[in-house]
Amino acid sequence: MRGKRTAAISVTCGLALFVAACGEAPQEDATEEKDFKGCMVTDMGGLDDRSFNTSAWAGMQNAEKKDPSIQIVPKESKAQSDYETNLQDLIAQDCDLILAVGGLMTDALAVVAEENPDQQFAIVDSSLVMDNVYAMEFNTAQSSFLAGYVAAGVSKTGKVATFGGLNIPSVTIFMDGYYEGVQYYNEENDTNVEVLGWDPNKGKEGEGVFAESFDDTGIGTEISRTFIEQGADVVFPVAGKTGVGAPTVTAEDPDQHSIWVDTDGRDSVPEYADEFLTTSVKNITGAVEDLLIAAASGKPLTGRSVGTLENEGVSVAEFNDAVNEELTEKVNAVKQKIIDGEIVIESKKQPTAE
Repeated sequence: MRGKRTAAISVTCGLALFVAACGEAPQEDATEEKDFKGCMVTDMGGLDDRSFNTSAWAGMQNAEKKDPSIQIVPKESKAQSDYETNLQDLIAQDCDLILAVGGLMTDALAVVAEENPDQQFAIVDSSLVMDNVYAMEFNTAQSSFLAGYVAAGVSKTGKVATFGGLNIPSVTIFMDGYYEGVQYYNEENDTNVEVLGWDPNKGKEGEGVFAESFDDTGIGTEISRTFIEQGADVVFPVAGKTGVGAPTVTAEDPDQHSIWVDTDGRDSVPEYADEFLTTSVKNITGAVEDLLIAAASGKPLTGRSVGTLENEGVSVAEFNDAVNEELTEKVNAVKQKIIDGEIVIESKKQPTAE
């Protein structure tokens, strides 16, 4: 059965990421009466993008379950032009904390935050730090390096592929790591696995294939089918719901596989759970949950956090049975080398250390 899982280096962040960035976890007082409104503006793709918006909303929901006095309010963006309007609308709703999801919201948030210095904001996938803005970043080049290593180790055709939703740093950081992981596998194992869809060494910022959408599964299907026709047998989409096109195609052949992004594909795309070799996980859920609980407890939010393999802010999800024990052991060794600094990932999209 392809769905059997043989190994795991999946991790969850819990309080670890937020505490690492902000000090000790707040102590809960069962007798304290709280009335805290946490609000969230999605990026394009909405709450059900099966990716980073969904992950962030899950974190908000988890926080509400842990502390029922927390009220959560979502605001969905359909286009970039919605960002400022949605942020302003939530200010008018007297939100105590407003979370902006996605680096594309950086410019809009900078404007709104400057105009509203008494309003507390946070943002996912951005280095924007202001007196009233807390930034959460994730070094997904690290987890994607491991995903690329896995893809190269499983490939029978010697070709693997990746594509993005948009050519933006929060997308191409995944693609960079994936590419570098394949190259490292080649060096270690004297192979020549080729990456279709992305080359970080071409052009000024890298060149590759982009769907120009995060919510068009049909385009994702077309791109994935083209990769398969070109000989790829593993596809890694970094494109939200558009990426569902990849497992749609790879499901047609048991020797073809997909790798998911952000949140474990077995959970976010359950109809194709058996297709995923693994997922390059960005633990937005844990970071957002901890952020909201801390804010509701009255803890000041300043600065930024960076999720890494070491602090469990990023990871790879449990493998399916296409990944054998020998490859699993190699991936675990590579993971430790990244943590120890023996492997240096070159991607220029990586967030700087705290």
